[in-house]
Amino acid sequence: MTDSTPPDPAAAVPDPAVVDPTVVNGQCERADPQQRQQQQLETDAQGEAFKMDQEMKITDSIEDQGLLESSMRLKPHEAQNYRKKALWVSWISIVITIILAIAAFTVSIMRHSASAFGFAFDATLDVLSSIIVLWRYSKAAAVHSAHREYIACVILGVVFILSSLCILGKAIHDLATGLLPEVDDFLFSVSIVSGLVCLILAVIKFMLGRVLTSRALITDGFNSLVGGVMGFSILISAEVFKHEPKVWYLDGTIGVLIGLIILGYGVKLLVDMVPRIRQTRNYERFE
Repeated sequence: MTDSTPPDPAAAVPDPAVVDPTVVNGQCERADPQQRQQQQLETDAQGEAFKMDQEMKITDSIEDQGLLESSMRLKPHEAQNYRKKALWVSWISIVITIILAIAAFTVSIMRHSASAFGFAFDATLDVLSSIIVLWRYSKAAAVHSAHREYIACVILGVVFILSSLCILGKAIHDLATGLLPEVDDFLFSVSIVSGLVCLILAVIKFMLGRVLTSRALITDGFNSLVGGVMGFSILISAEVFKHEPKVWYLDGTIGVLIGLIILGYGVKLLVDMVPRIRQTRNYERFE
């Protein structure tokens, strides 16, 4: 005889607490592809936001320790290699801009050009800013020093403000007295050479400043960029005056504009860097 033991009711009836979430009323629920894609995008966005937040926290932590962000990006030998490049570029910039400043001052006196005077003063400012960069990277141990970096930027800010006042004074004086610029081939040659050389120096300084995360180097590059723009502005204003003498004020107006730009940048440097010097004053050991 066969065993006719009745089946266990508990085994035959499914547990009502355990239900397949994809089955509702006996029918399979179709997943929405767009909803899944949207969830994936939200997850990725949250991951990116978390990553950026972590990077910002790391950067803030590094600066709190008196170091620049480059200390986490560059190996010691790489940092020293870029430091030497920054020193070489600064020396080359000093020699070239001294020559350009002398030529521009000569053009300014002989041709009564406010733009040429502004460029000459900017070239002098470029010499000073390159000297400050030399001081900034003069010590190998201080290549990542945030305190030394901020001091250099504050000095640059003060120099920028003083230079801008001189440029503005000269340009406003020429506009007020109606001084007309003179045009010749010497002016064209100086403006073209000055513009090209300063733009090349600006690109190199920007690249080095980005690698070393150096605001001082980037500021030096900005000054060279302004010099390049002013070099070409001399050419433009002179050419416009040659064909349209009524627009004699263009030269002085460009001088005023450049002076205001330098003044604004100098003020911004002081506003940004003075508080940071106070925050990192306990880390003067790098000097």
